[in-house]
Amino acid sequence: MKKLLYAGGILISGLCFSQETDSKIKASFFDGIAVAGYVDHGAFINFTGPNISYKNKDLKFILGMLPSLRIKEDKSEGTKNSAIMPNLGAGLTVVYKKIALQVPFYYNTKTSVQNGAWKMGIGLGYSFR
Repeated sequence: MKKLLYAGGILISGLCFSQETDSKIKASFFDGIAVAGYVDHGAFINFTGPNISYKNKDLKFILGMLPSLRIKEDKSEGTKNSAIMPNLGAGLTVVYKKIALQVPFYYNTKTSVQNGAWKMGIGLGYSFR
């Protein structure tokens, strides 16, 4: 099992640090895209994280992880959570020229009144590259 994990890590590192420029499919750690949007009666701000992308002329599709700040008021009684919390999502981002449209998925953990569930959102952003 340990050898399999090492082999997978070497393979992923090789893809991420590859210097080939002809490839249309690419893996990267950061794409320079900032997005703000709506999910589960709250907002989010994120930057694209580790991902796999496909580029064709001015259109780019990105499937990856989304390190985020989720902004949502806790309406429960008694002890409350912070309104701004760090979170990790995953989802699809489509970039046309410099404008990004994103469909992220975030997991809400189980509470005493609600089961854990994935929530889908929508966001609009800008590509700095």
